[in-house]
Amino acid sequence: MSAPRPALIPQPTHLAHRPGHFTLDSTTSLRITPGAEPAAHLLRTAVGLPLGPRADGPFVLALDPRLTGLGTEGYGLTVSPDAVLLRAAHVTGLLHGIQTVRQLLSASSLLRRSPAELRLSCVEITDVPRHPWRGFMLDVARHFQPVPMLRRYVNLLALHKLNVLQLHLTDDQGWRMPVAAYPRLTEVGGRRAESMVGPAGSTVFDGIPHEGFYSRRELTDLVAYAAERGITVVPEIEMPGHARAAIAAYPELGAVPGRRVDVWTRWGVCDTILGVQEPVFDFCRAVLDEVLDVFPSPHVHIGGDECPTTQWAASPVARARAAAEGLAGTDALHGWFLRRVGEHLLERGRTPVAWAETGEELPPEFAVMTWREPEHTRIALKRGHTVISAQHRAAYLDYAQTNAPDEPAGQPGAVVDLRAVHSHDLPEEPDAAGDLIGIQAELWTEFAATPGHIDYLAFPRLCAFADRAWNGAASWPDFQRRLGAHSTRLTALGVRHGPLHPYVPIPHRSGKEQS
Repeated sequence: MSAPRPALIPQPTHLAHRPGHFTLDSTTSLRITPGAEPAAHLLRTAVGLPLGPRADGPFVLALDPRLTGLGTEGYGLTVSPDAVLLRAAHVTGLLHGIQTVRQLLSASSLLRRSPAELRLSCVEITDVPRHPWRGFMLDVARHFQPVPMLRRYVNLLALHKLNVLQLHLTDDQGWRMPVAAYPRLTEVGGRRAESMVGPAGSTVFDGIPHEGFYSRRELTDLVAYAAERGITVVPEIEMPGHARAAIAAYPELGAVPGRRVDVWTRWGVCDTILGVQEPVFDFCRAVLDEVLDVFPSPHVHIGGDECPTTQWAASPVARARAAAEGLAGTDALHGWFLRRVGEHLLERGRTPVAWAETGEELPPEFAVMTWREPEHTRIALKRGHTVISAQHRAAYLDYAQTNAPDEPAGQPGAVVDLRAVHSHDLPEEPDAAGDLIGIQAELWTEFAATPGHIDYLAFPRLCAFADRAWNGAASWPDFQRRLGAHSTRLTALGVRHGPLHPYVPIPHRSGKEQS
């Protein structure tokens, strides 16, 4: 009988299982080619063994730029009973290969203990990702999450070969990033008096103040920590809507300058938006310049969605601005605002990203994150945009996983189960002028205040998402088989995950028999 296949998530592009195992212990040494030391450091951290360098070490980490077929993230891994060869053209590929090595070990090794001996299953793997952008967005504006939690998620993303962590840092309900020139953004905007309990429109509040923000040092350290694991941290600063926390701190920034508002305690879409007077753009540029200092990401997300324009329509200043710019009306100020801010990023060598339906308001230099309908992705591609697909019916992990009566509260009114996530596919537009660079899952936190609740909503759906993002050819039955074994890894890492199978509704029963 052949040995069982390793249960790897995501599924490698090409995998062959071989008999036997390679033993890692305190005497194992590494042969490290120039430039491969970051992968060696990550391997030592992952397995808790010294793995010292030696010219004839049996575990080889080989960085070879001639391996062009592997791209910047692909790798090859050969494990035999006597030796291990991990090779890649770029150090990022080696870092992904280390995560595969972690998954070939026992679940207990993921706890970073230092066992006397570890066994590595023998395999032949060649692995290249399907998409260059495999992202996860975490909303830390609605409910602040501490740095140790973010670092933990960096490790979980890296384990699943996801390579972008987008941090939603600002919104109506909180501002989490310090800006030296505007200290009240965190002093005032980083705290709200209480939080709504229940869906948008609820009149019930918890009466508990919520606050928190990151220091510049915490963010720069997080960026470096993520980079060591092959992950880029992409910042998101929302504008011109979803900006009430900023306006609470600096009322002169609002569309009704000087009107005082509080940091919003409700969920839903707020009509308090930034104004279009020139000092607002001075503010946006100052904030983004500080963002660029902290985050070296090639992409910077500026939000752009859900921006009611009623305040602009009522504003003489906004109407005059629209007329001066030759715009059809105040609604057109939305695209004009984003274009002005985007130009600032482009001048500094960064690519602006915005939430969009079709991208029709934006110049082609913008990358757009489409989230409503697959058809919007096709249209944005035809318009020439770089596109990241974030389809809410398959990638919004704040939606409930099941419609079971005891399902913890998620975003009301929608269910995205495990199979829906794994079945998610991208629309093809072969003749499009744009470029579909990948997909992203989102977890908004209006209804997820704690790390435990975030874990439950994210996993195992993020496993299914990672499988789809890296290797779109993996079948649903095969994923289910691998997930069963992979769940022991999640448990070893303390992930309090949701159900491993799609929910099958129980037939309705009446009276005392009803479940």
